[in-house]
Amino acid sequence: QVQLVESGGGLVQAGGSLRLSCAASGRTFSSYAVGWFRQAPGKEREFVAVVTWSGGTYYADSVKGRFTISRDNAKNAVYLQMNSLKPEDTAVYFCAARYGGSVAYTPPGYAYWGQGTQVTVSS
Repeated sequence: QVQLVESGGGLVQAGGSLRLSCAASGRTFSSYAVGWFRQAPGKEREFVAVVTWSGGTYYADSVKGRFTISRDNAKNAVYLQMNSLKPEDTAVYFCAARYGGSVAYTPPGYAYWGQGTQVTVSS
């Protein structure tokens, strides 16, 4: 069982940066892949990035080169550094956890979810 809590969202101007954090509970956090998803109003939840238990990273094409996902297993935390933000990055951002070594790129692949944090990028 894993519980996830996101933080770090806010309002930023286009071109700015934000760092999201996902704090996890559970002793076996290091055995989980953790992903970030986002959902804009009226749109489906979409994949942003994922980090495997061993540190491998994968990104959506829309954020590649601008966002960086990382994890600190000692702190039971995963981070999403977002640079060069654009208005189209505006959404509620969720972290999600999936047990095991494989990755998934759609929401049904993740059993545990946080409550989300709002990111708003103004033009």
